[in-house]
Amino acid sequence: MLRLPDSLRDAFKEPFGPVYTDTDELLAAVDSAAADAAVTDAPADEPPLIAVGDVVTHHLLAADRQPDVAVVDGKTEREVVDETTASTLADPDAATREIENPPGTLSRALLSALAAAIDSPEPIRLVVDGEEDLATLPAIVAAPRGASVVYGQPGDGMVHVAVTAAATDEARSLLSRFDGDTASALAIVD
Repeated sequence: MLRLPDSLRDAFKEPFGPVYTDTDELLAAVDSAAADAAVTDAPADEPPLIAVGDVVTHHLLAADRQPDVAVVDGKTEREVVDETTASTLADPDAATREIENPPGTLSRALLSALAAAIDSPEPIRLVVDGEEDLATLPAIVAAPRGASVVYGQPGDGMVHVAVTAAATDEARSLLSRFDGDTASALAIVD
C-alpha cells in the first residue's frame, strides 16, 4: 500500500523522542505520559503501550511489562534475534497474528492489524513476515493520546514517543509523503 521513498529515508535517522538505555527509566517515562494524559484528556482506559521491534519487546517483557501491542519480525538490524530474545518473544500472554509486510513498505494487512490490535482489550503480538521497522509511524497515528510507542534505535537504545497531538501530526505528515495511496492508508489508522 505504501512504500518509503528514498528521499524520505533520512527522516528516520534521528529518533522521534528521547532515547533510553535503561528499561526502568523508559517505563517511568511511559507511566508519566499516561498519567499526564489522564489529567488532561481523562481517558476511560489505561493508554496502550505499543512496542515496535524484537529487542524492545524483549526488554519490556524481561522487565515484567506486557506491551498491549508488540510488532516483531524475528530480526534485529536485519539479523535473526538471539536465542534469549526469541524465547522471551514466545510470549504465552499475548494473542498472535501473523502478517506479511515487505521491507520498506507498510502493507494494508499490517496497517489493518495494527489498528485492530491497538483497539483490542487484550495484548496482541503481530509477527511480521518481512519487516516491521516502519510500523512506528502508523502506530503513533492510530494510538490514543497518552499512549506510548517504543521502538529501537540501532546502536543507541529504545526511543519513547509519547502520543500527543504534535507527535500524531508529525507521524501523519511523514506518512503522507510515502509513495502509494496515503489517503487510504491514513483512513485505516486514523
